[in-house]
Amino acid sequence: MSSARDTESVLDEFLEHTGHDVEAWDRSYNKKQCPDCGGLHETAARECSVCGWSP
Repeated sequence: MSSARDTESVLDEFLEHTGHDVEAWDRSYNKKQCPDCGGLHETAARECSVCGWSP
């Protein structure tokens, strides 16, 4: 049985191999934190809904 962390690692690895910067998002508990404005988002977020930043 895979955990959410394992699934996230596989997704991050795939994104990294396809040229995306996966380390840019800071993580705060079960949320992603925007490096520009500090807004918190669900882990599936692909861009900041506060300032529009995306990796």
